[in-house]
Amino acid sequence: MEYEIARRAPRYSLIVDIEMTDVKLETLIRARTKMLSKCGCGVDTVKLFPKGTSVRIKLTHHGEEVRGLGRVVYSSSDLGMGVAFTNVEREDERKLEWWIAEFVSIPIREE
Repeated sequence: MEYEIARRAPRYSLIVDIEMTDVKLETLIRARTKMLSKCGCGVDTVKLFPKGTSVRIKLTHHGEEVRGLGRVVYSSSDLGMGVAFTNVEREDERKLEWWIAEFVSIPIREE
């Protein structure tokens, strides 16, 4: 499948709030991620931007925000959207890395 491309970074099942705004049309979609990496995210949404759309992104987690630019790499009514980050400032990139490190270090409860 087209969306199964080589990944530049591992993905994690980290759910955070996301706002995506189409750069040209200023259309806003609010949703949640289903997967997150330092290079992009999968978005769980029924509202879709077409593949190739340039978007401004705002991710929110534990009261912290990460902002940047991205591009929609897949858009499907079955899968939601995939967004590749195209420009994230270094400080925001560090926040992403912190969120992921925190997520990875959470112990799994055995029942």
